[in-house]
Amino acid sequence: MIKIKAIVLCAGYATRLYPLTENQPKPLLCVGDKPIVEHIVDKISKIEEIDEIFVVTNHKFHPMFQNWLRNCNYKKKIKIINDGTLKNEDRLGAVGDLGFVIKEESLNEDVLMIAGDNLFGFSLREFLKYFKEKDSSVLAFCDLKQKEKVANRLGVGILNEDHQVINFEEKPAHPQSTLAATCCYIFSQKDIRKISEYIQKNEKWDNPGDLAKWLADRSNLHGFVFTEHWFDIGSFEGLEEASKYFEEKG
Repeated sequence: MIKIKAIVLCAGYATRLYPLTENQPKPLLCVGDKPIVEHIVDKISKIEEIDEIFVVTNHKFHPMFQNWLRNCNYKKKIKIINDGTLKNEDRLGAVGDLGFVIKEESLNEDVLMIAGDNLFGFSLREFLKYFKEKDSSVLAFCDLKQKEKVANRLGVGILNEDHQVINFEEKPAHPQSTLAATCCYIFSQKDIRKISEYIQKNEKWDNPGDLAKWLADRSNLHGFVFTEHWFDIGSFEGLEEASKYFEEKG
């Protein structure tokens, strides 16, 4: 059985949610009956191929995540990693934090990466199955069905008949598809090496969409398309929508 490492990105400062997140990290905000990060880790912990979970945060909120972990009861090994930043201006960004964990933990295997503010309804078991079938890195896309829902707001993927990503647009005014890119990836072992090398040679990145475009141009990146719920909680509106959904769900 293949072994996979999981990385949950929780090192942002969520300035768009101030004052709510000035002294509280966004992934530890409760949606429904538990913190956002717990929804994600609960899903990851059910995948037997994943033998370790890394939750990467910043220096400011590191103690809060350590306290959260002390009060959890997961069988999987979970490690909280401090990226050393103290304020939004110094943040490493999503891709920078991916590179930080790869380097700090000397990762050289397949990696599942999920943003710590993404709540989604698709099955990680199906996501992993798709990864194995395609034998390439994969990115989850939520089909929002209407182009106006993605225009000027979200990263958009263009896939061919085999669901390979052939183009990627960042917040286009006139999107070519209705496929919104989530920050849910599985990177193959060979692509982890490429990403690590690239990050070492370049400036920090904040936008994972840049990584998707870069990877699609240099490797095989396939799109896993789902229609279940997805909330990228970057605003009060997004937080309210997610909270409402989980309250109604019970």
